[in-house]
Amino acid sequence: MGLVVQKYGGSSVADAEGIKRVAKRIVDAKKNGNQVVVVVSAMGDTTDELIDLAEQVSPIPAGREFDMLLTAGERISMALLAMAIKNLGHEAQSFTGSQAGVITDSVHNKARIIDVTPGRIRTALDEGNIAIVAGFQGVSQDKKDITTLGRGGSDTTAVALAAALDAEVCEIYTDVDGVFTADPRVVKKARKIDWISFEDMLELAASGSKVLLHRCVEYARRYNIPIHVRSSFSGLRGTWVSNEPQGDQKVEHAIISGVAHDVSEAKITVVGVPDKPGEAAAIFRAIANAEVNIDMVVQNVSAASTGLTDISFTLPKAEGRKAIDALERNRGTIGFESLRYDDQIAKISLVGAGMKTNPGVTAGFFEALSDAGVNIELISTSEIRISVVTRADDVNEAVCAVHTAFGLDSDSDEAVVYGGTGR
Repeated sequence: MGLVVQKYGGSSVADAEGIKRVAKRIVDAKKNGNQVVVVVSAMGDTTDELIDLAEQVSPIPAGREFDMLLTAGERISMALLAMAIKNLGHEAQSFTGSQAGVITDSVHNKARIIDVTPGRIRTALDEGNIAIVAGFQGVSQDKKDITTLGRGGSDTTAVALAAALDAEVCEIYTDVDGVFTADPRVVKKARKIDWISFEDMLELAASGSKVLLHRCVEYARRYNIPIHVRSSFSGLRGTWVSNEPQGDQKVEHAIISGVAHDVSEAKITVVGVPDKPGEAAAIFRAIANAEVNIDMVVQNVSAASTGLTDISFTLPKAEGRKAIDALERNRGTIGFESLRYDDQIAKISLVGAGMKTNPGVTAGFFEALSDAGVNIELISTSEIRISVVTRADDVNEAVCAVHTAFGLDSDSDEAVVYGGTGR
């Protein structure tokens, strides 16, 4: 008997019919002789609706109470799913993140998992039950407060439980048939990938691919937990994410794995920074102290006449105000002239382990953008990724152009998107 962890996103359990369809799939896995642990997200757009409600009550809701509110969505869906499973003649028990033993740090709204102690889950499995766990949430190690893991945190919950329970596989069910070479909502001819390495998937996730959260893939790689990304709306085989191809898979390593894009970032330019040692450190220490994550960084060549330079960096739009406030508080210490904020940007990334041994990839990437009339504002590279920042209005055309230029378009029918937003 194997142990399988399954995760179902909000689009999969968006309504009563969806919950009953998911319950049947879970029961089928149980009938196949598996012990089954299920991690579930909030129904449909419940989390977004709760966020909107909170903002109507309080423009800046307190972190602790905000977490308490947002976790209600997953508790609703886990209880309804357990009821649906029982109606099919099988026993199921639902657990909150705290009850499942998901221990986190005390950072509200984007906590990190410290440990998982799934004693109650193991007991439920030993008694022959299906365990249903609320994703996206845990309990802080010090204050025992309810915490949330940030948007898409249910993926991380699922992989963390799979690692703690020594599961054979973590199945991530979503509203597309797997990981594609680009977002099929933008590129209709995107091709489904049968297998992708942890390294390539990490870069795609970090670059804006919506199917898997970056922290989820990072966790899976650390504990070597194979992930199977597939649709809850079909019975098709999905995409395996692992160190090596699974079973009888014979997969040729492609030069390019895919094209990702991200429209959730903004750009801040710190204008007129004294070009001397310690200034960049002071800027990014202020950002770090505000607990803001940054992505791409570019420093211009200083002007000889003034000895001043500009430093630009990208960050999540949601944290833009926090970063601006942190820099303004430290303006006297740093000594910059002004700040410019731009939230109408997009990041486009080309990812593939093969690019480091294939000359011409960078040139082909820039030529495709040039032919599409897309201007580049920032550039960042790693061994297996090239990222650029463009205007947000150009992103769809740019992604399609790059996808076609590198021969990633599928020759078969258009990719099917069953509903929702891809997670």
